Amino acid sequence: MAIILYELVGNRDSQPFSPHCWKVAFALAHKGLSFECRRTRFTEIPGIENGASKTVPVIRDGDLVMRDSFAIALYLEERYPDRASLFGGEGGKAMARFVERWSQLTLHSFIGQAAMLDIHDWLDAEDQAYFRQSREARFGKTLEEVSAGREEKLEAFRASLEPLRTLFWHQPFIGGEAPLFSDYIVAGAFQWARVSSPFPFLAADDPVADWFDRILDLHGGLGRRARAAA
Repeated sequence: MAIILYELVGNRDSQPFSPHCWKVAFALAHKGLSFECRRTRFTEIPGIENGASKTVPVIRDGDLVMRDSFAIALYLEERYPDRASLFGGEGGKAMARFVERWSQLTLHSFIGQAAMLDIHDWLDAEDQAYFRQSREARFGKTLEEVSAGREEKLEAFRASLEPLRTLFWHQPFIGGEAPLFSDYIVAGAFQWARVSSPFPFLAADDPVADWFDRILDLHGGLGRRARAAA
């Protein structure tokens, strides 16, 4: 039986956009596991698996239900050890912990704010109301104020990618010659940006953009099945 992945969409079912859900989708494909996507809107999340989680991703693998992208990756590694490794050993797990924290602080903090209005605008009306209320409470300002000035902040964001950019002078993936879960952590953030917003987060000639193209081509072009925002 295929694993069920609950993933987040806006008002177009072909556009799953959550960075955390994309981490899990890439991880499942990396393991060569069959999975079925259940596309879920913000206001539908409380009904997943009888209230199993307040957030996505959530997976069901047989009788087991699990939440949290990193916990899911660890589970897949332990449950399916004969499949391609997501970590390449304990060192890879430790590296992925660091990469996830770096991604949250460096990528998510800018992308989430810069794309906030774009995300809001293609949600259903009910989800728009939830999104505006929850995000404005979180940031203490309007969505419009949160997204303001993204053009002026873009240069600093791109400069913050220099450690990642220079890594690709030496190897094609964060994991080395082949991708590991660390790659999918970072790719999830850029897929979130790609699907949610037409804003040019990456310059076309950036080595990070070349790496991201390689990720999108993996697993039969899994990442490209979601259209980029226009």
